[in-house]
Amino acid sequence: MNRRKLLKIAGGAMATGAIGVLTEQDEALAQTYSKATRGLPALKITKVKTIKTCPQGGNYVVIKVETSEPGLYGVGSATLTTRGEAVATAATEFLAPFAIGRDPDNIEDMWQTAYVSSYWRNGPVLNGALCGLDEALWDIKAKRANMPLYQLLGGKSRFAIPTYCHADGKTVEETSDNVSKFVEAGWKHVRIQLGGYGSPFLGKTPDFKGAGFGLPTDEYQENEPYVEGTLKLFEYIRKVHGGGLELIHDMHERIEPIEAVNLVKALQQYRLFWVEDPLSPEQIGYFKMMRDQCSTPIAMGELFSHPLEWTGLISSRQIDFIRVGFNHIGGITPGLKIARLAEAFGVRSGWHGPGNIDPVNHAAQGHVDLTIPNFGIQEDVDLGWGEIIQEVFPGCPQMKKGYMYLNEAPGIGVDIDEKLAAKYPFKPFPAGTGFRFPIRKADGTQIRP
Repeated sequence: MNRRKLLKIAGGAMATGAIGVLTEQDEALAQTYSKATRGLPALKITKVKTIKTCPQGGNYVVIKVETSEPGLYGVGSATLTTRGEAVATAATEFLAPFAIGRDPDNIEDMWQTAYVSSYWRNGPVLNGALCGLDEALWDIKAKRANMPLYQLLGGKSRFAIPTYCHADGKTVEETSDNVSKFVEAGWKHVRIQLGGYGSPFLGKTPDFKGAGFGLPTDEYQENEPYVEGTLKLFEYIRKVHGGGLELIHDMHERIEPIEAVNLVKALQQYRLFWVEDPLSPEQIGYFKMMRDQCSTPIAMGELFSHPLEWTGLISSRQIDFIRVGFNHIGGITPGLKIARLAEAFGVRSGWHGPGNIDPVNHAAQGHVDLTIPNFGIQEDVDLGWGEIIQEVFPGCPQMKKGYMYLNEAPGIGVDIDEKLAAKYPFKPFPAGTGFRFPIRKADGTQIRP
């Protein structure tokens, strides 16, 4: 009889008796479990595999942790869209040798030990590798308990996970039409953008291209057309779709801090659900000025990987939603701690989760979403994952009428088909990442995203 069956017997014994009282049958089962497990060797990590794949989207990195119990393994996300190869190297060369031979039950100890094992820490590459290990360990623990992960985290606080989708267009009318498609499909929260981040198509031909500066593929953005276009977009969308639709906008750190303050202030009249990432991580000191001048809800943290970036913003109530992604901060273990910190200060969650993040991480964040009382909203993959991704990642979360649903399988609930994943190799950066850098001003100065 393997360890998981014995655990199930022991759990059943405790459940069948009255509270605080065990029947003779219960005691017999418990003694059987105790004697049987006493003779078993401790569970150990035997192998840590790094799996790279790119099916219909960003370059995904998945960590698979195998154990000394046959058939018992866990999967976790180590995806870092723009530096996947670096994370894969960190996981293969450093994290795997660290983890092999350790007890997968001791998640907190393993996280803390791995966290400082490099001495220098808190970068997205090392955090990404650590996330893969951490999520795989939680997957194993929930599988051993024979229940979906959210049950181990306290059970459901909601029946499903409200999400927001993404609508854009090169004109306000085209954007509005795309909003209508999502509203008709049941979504109540929509992010709107005029031609993508920073509305680059609104500007004229930049001077730096005529001067031969940079590369022909370098993109261009003018701040004034973007600001004016964004305000016109919100005016139009509110006029057409009314005040009941929850609107989101991603500034993506594209404009100067003082201009960002002015735009966030001007958007207050349109009653946003949130404005996202108005400042780069280097300029978070301007959040106090923003909060002092207006009450537009602010979401921040997509680029964060260091606790000092979010701790002060949360504890001083300068943001309303924390936007970090688990794959950038080190996994479920730190994500839970951030959620508890945010709860104490009235800050809600809004974890980062576009389509270039793999389904394993979406599901891991979803299990936390289901449980925490200060849940805000979850970024989704719009109308759902493509057919190929669902084949490579069996058990993908499902998007229906504005909600994300997780399956009830034990663990995180998402697996990876290694043979099928191998058919979709990594794409060289920047192909397949969804990002084109740099973005420049008219004179060629790079704009920080």
